[in-house]
Amino acid sequence: MFLVLAVSPSVSHADVINNLLGGTSDKIENTLPEKVITTENTQLSDLKIQKRLSEIFAELETLNKLKIDVNKGVVTLRGNVTSSNIVSKAIRLAKQVEGVVEVENEIVITRSVEKRLESTWNKILKLGNQIITSLPLFILALIVFSLAWFIGGWISNKQGFFRHLTKNPFIANLLGQITHLMFIVIGLVLALSLLDATALIGTIIGAAGILGLAIGFAVRDTVENYIASILLSLRNPFQVNEYVDIDGHSGNVARLTSRATILISADGNHIRIPNSQVFKAVIINYTRFSERRFSFDLGVDAAQNLSDAQQVAIETLNLVEGVLNDPSPLALIQELGEFNVIIRVFGWVDQDRYSFAKVRSEAIKRSKQAFDDMGIVMPEPIYQIRISDDNLASATSAIMNKPQTSTKNKAVKTTTSTNQEFSDVKPDETAKEHIQEETTADNENLLSQQAPNE
Repeated sequence: MFLVLAVSPSVSHADVINNLLGGTSDKIENTLPEKVITTENTQLSDLKIQKRLSEIFAELETLNKLKIDVNKGVVTLRGNVTSSNIVSKAIRLAKQVEGVVEVENEIVITRSVEKRLESTWNKILKLGNQIITSLPLFILALIVFSLAWFIGGWISNKQGFFRHLTKNPFIANLLGQITHLMFIVIGLVLALSLLDATALIGTIIGAAGILGLAIGFAVRDTVENYIASILLSLRNPFQVNEYVDIDGHSGNVARLTSRATILISADGNHIRIPNSQVFKAVIINYTRFSERRFSFDLGVDAAQNLSDAQQVAIETLNLVEGVLNDPSPLALIQELGEFNVIIRVFGWVDQDRYSFAKVRSEAIKRSKQAFDDMGIVMPEPIYQIRISDDNLASATSAIMNKPQTSTKNKAVKTTTSTNQEFSDVKPDETAKEHIQEETTADNENLLSQQAPNE
């Protein structure tokens, strides 16, 4: 591209190709204003027109073999040429001469292979001479552009400078890329100015705009994820190792990349959510505050004293390791069921010291044991089964003939399980181990402790 610009900035690419191939063109430019035809015309004036055109054509290598006839101000051009551009040029010059009324074109564009080859070869030689003449200017323009590219890249790699402007590493890297791009644009403008092709800048900008629009539609999701990454890194909605729920996906946050958010689920699975979805989703952060409340339901018989049942549930939760005394546990009558009364029990856990799931599980187990010890009935659903007379005898016989199994072993197992009153309710460190593997120095992470939290 730079070669063509250096050789002939004012000549279009289509004209150069057309000259080399010698193609025909039925469209001849006529940009001259219309002349007023005079009422006087003499043979002397025709001779003056013919003489003037002959002098002009004689100075032009491509037109010196054309024949010119003038009669009553009408100029007739005859001869053979190798290009339609030569025909247009001859007609344009003839119309510019004073006194010319009309130009009749009888010029023939030759199809001779020998003349075409000769004409093309001459044009190639001329083009080569122009390239050689403009070569130093082209080399200088290339040096200027390369120097601007190198300086921009060198400055963009100085991340320490951009870290002084912003503490966010992702934004600092983005500023470096923008700086590099600015130097490239400056170098391109300087190079085109040296080649006297500044008019091409508008064309390049227009083409870049169209190309950018097409690419934008093609990679819309990628661009959307990138912009969402910038916004998420500016104001972190979560930090590393926080347990969150993003659009139905739950897990501990491992890292935030320029494309996606990485979670480690409780099952140890690696969850990758596009940042555009994260930015628009409802995010539940379970560990932003260390205190978290759990709840579970207990069903008691309608005939039981509900106040006593509530008191037993609260006292039981006060004895469970990991349940906080402030805020204190709570037991509320939730609803009347079909065959029992539902008591909903609430308790608070310090997630920094204890496992939420383990404490809740232990609280349910202890409440069940306490209700059994206090004789509080937790009824099961009652169903009525109708058996016809024909099947009654067979059902009775099957029950009577069923082997009696010993309950000795079962009693031992039950006793053993009830003796284990305490269980380990410390937090599970498995997710943290996975996150440490994810947050190595080689892995990208846009989450920063210095960034404001939402």
